[in-house]
Amino acid sequence: MNKLKETAVRLCVMLVGLTIAHMGVALFLLANMGTDSFNVLVQGLFRLVQRLSGWAFLTHGRVHIVMSLLLVLINFFLDRSQVRSGTIVCMLFGGPIIDMHTLWLEPLLGGMTAIVPRLLILVLGCFFLGYGTSIVINSRAGTGPNVLLAVVLSEKLKARYSIVRMSEELFFVIVGALLGGIFGVGTLICAFLVGPVTGYYIPKNKKLAARMLLIGGVVETEDSKA
Repeated sequence: MNKLKETAVRLCVMLVGLTIAHMGVALFLLANMGTDSFNVLVQGLFRLVQRLSGWAFLTHGRVHIVMSLLLVLINFFLDRSQVRSGTIVCMLFGGPIIDMHTLWLEPLLGGMTAIVPRLLILVLGCFFLGYGTSIVINSRAGTGPNVLLAVVLSEKLKARYSIVRMSEELFFVIVGALLGGIFGVGTLICAFLVGPVTGYYIPKNKKLAARMLLIGGVVETEDSKA
């Protein structure tokens, strides 16, 4: 029962982080300066499949799900301890949370055309995305497939998360663009900013996440941190 309660509290902390992070994604999309790196790759794969096969049932959304599941499988074989219930929750709730934020943000920001305000919205979005992601990671409930890969690789390679995340994002952008994915200047800004912002806040938000878990009645032990 205690383990079940701990899992539930960790998932709640993770959802707080996911909500903050996905407000960043909504701001990023409303800035209308490109799409995130992972979706550039998904767009490229989708267009490639449609060109080569013409399979109508493979929509962008379905390719996104397939790619997400592939990343989860890769991580499972690299380090199965990192693939947790929160990973599935991220996949299920990510889209609806973005839609929720877009609904109330679009009337405020949707009609903005000037380049400087849009750039500011984009940078603000990157901040929220990185800050929220750091809470998600510190919840230790799991994380989204894309972020999960960076977490696993940074631990396996004993490398800083920010460097691994930037490398991963740039890989997605380059391969996606070569395959035909669409990106803008915002995509590159996001690729360079989100990793360092998340890496900066991961150690700073450890105490915040621990305090949130303590409020929920979870006392972290060395086993639960592993």
